[in-house]
Amino acid sequence: MKEHKYAIGLDFGTLSVRALMIQIDNGEEIGESVFEYPHGVMEEALPTGETLPPNWALQHPKDYLEGLVYTIQEVMHQSGVQAENVVGIGVDFTASTVIPVTKEGKPLCFLEEYEHNPHTYVKLWKHHGAQTEAIHLEKVLKEQYPERLAFCNNDVSCEWMMPKIMETLHEAPEVYENAERFIESMDWIVWKLTGEESRSMNGLNVLNQTFYEPETGKPSRKLLHVLDSKMDNFIDDKIQTTTKCVGETAGFLTEEMAALLGLVPGIPVGTPMVDAHSCLFGGGVADAGELMLVIGTSFCHLLLGENKANVYGMGSCAKDTILQGYYTYETGQSGGGEHYAWFVENCVPERYEIEAREKGISIHQLLCEKLKDYKAGQSGLLALDWFNGVRSPLMDFSLKGLMLGMNLQTKPEEIYLALIEATAFGTRFMVEEYEKAGIPIKTVVLSGGIPLKNPMLVQIFSDVLNKQVDVCQTTQAGALGAAILGIAAAPFEVTGYHNIKEIVKKLGKRKEKVCIPNEGNVKIYNQLFEEYKTLHHYFGKGINDVMKRLNAMKN
Repeated sequence: MKEHKYAIGLDFGTLSVRALMIQIDNGEEIGESVFEYPHGVMEEALPTGETLPPNWALQHPKDYLEGLVYTIQEVMHQSGVQAENVVGIGVDFTASTVIPVTKEGKPLCFLEEYEHNPHTYVKLWKHHGAQTEAIHLEKVLKEQYPERLAFCNNDVSCEWMMPKIMETLHEAPEVYENAERFIESMDWIVWKLTGEESRSMNGLNVLNQTFYEPETGKPSRKLLHVLDSKMDNFIDDKIQTTTKCVGETAGFLTEEMAALLGLVPGIPVGTPMVDAHSCLFGGGVADAGELMLVIGTSFCHLLLGENKANVYGMGSCAKDTILQGYYTYETGQSGGGEHYAWFVENCVPERYEIEAREKGISIHQLLCEKLKDYKAGQSGLLALDWFNGVRSPLMDFSLKGLMLGMNLQTKPEEIYLALIEATAFGTRFMVEEYEKAGIPIKTVVLSGGIPLKNPMLVQIFSDVLNKQVDVCQTTQAGALGAAILGIAAAPFEVTGYHNIKEIVKKLGKRKEKVCIPNEGNVKIYNQLFEEYKTLHHYFGKGINDVMKRLNAMKN
């Protein structure tokens, strides 16, 4: 009897890492484990006590290593699978999440002389401390390399890798000098697994395409000199290494790591990718015209296209970074599930908490229960989904959220509803921009734990977007996509798969036609969306910069 073969996917998120083991012939989930990062997101102080400036978000790489070991050991224990039957390991990671290391791959924050310096820790994707550097990079590009900004809305985000590195150079030059590599955490964790340093083209192209040469996969020397003469040798000194594409083998598990994890040395490890992009694979999306919304702490919009177009507000457009032959369009919203969580944790009265406990349900479930008979527009509220700044289309993290229409009769559930509607309106803004640019969107696919638990949210998105909405039928879309990367890293003789698209089509989990639009709600939401656009232009386009002035006063 033929023995089953398995793959492990590692999904490194904002607050935790998850390992998922699947059977490679049918995608059955055999075991999973989650490890919460002990240090979490460091936004106020370092572990050594130093206070952090506003808008910082750091992590400790020690958490990643501990989570890697714990979760893989746990899924091996849970599953009872023999180590020799694990054929591949894949990794996805938040991005751009940057870490300075030595040439041996040791994070500088592990060194005693640097543990008190915040620039030696991981700068998480939502670290917004490099806004000054982002503005400078954008200015240089607009003046000297305008063609490089054409496919990212003529904006540079402080969430990208290069502004974060420039921030280190300017604020902690000794750290910049002694960092022998600046590396995405996705590539660093694969380095730890394989002992081989390489860079994923998925991370390089999608996150940094404004200053990376597509022909070489490396930054432009000329541009780096213009940015800062101290970066002249940045390529050779800080980043020079092999680049690999999604679907390729990044390396093989070392003996040391195999012993630590309870696996066999030499297991193929796949080239890593951004966590949201991994959800595309986990949700079975591998064709043009299918928009994937990764609904998590923030929202990521991913769309595969057959042609190249300039879309207002898009974060990036790059070819072959996810699937060969397709352009990957990416936009997103800085706040998503984080909006809803913030409201529940800070703005719900005690009587609601008591009622939820008595009913044995969560606050989120209670709020949805109270809203079950509400119709579009019934709350009388309208919100801007900018509580964590704006990614697409404005790329401005000094903008803030807004709730309009409240009175002394406004109920908590109505505010909760307005926050969900606002995130749907933010998504619709970008959907319309794609369609204006001639990129058709046939179907919307929602991924993440929230859509599976909240059918009200799914219906709202269908009504606001006026689209059929499918739902990824696993809470582990990212980890499943990472496991698919592990399968793709193994040879055909072992897996029976010819390429990664074939694996995605076979193993991606997606339920079609979960929601179709309610015509009555669509009409109301069309009217509300026009009001949303008015607020968007008024507060976001410089007509009234009150949000920025308030932010400046606060800081």
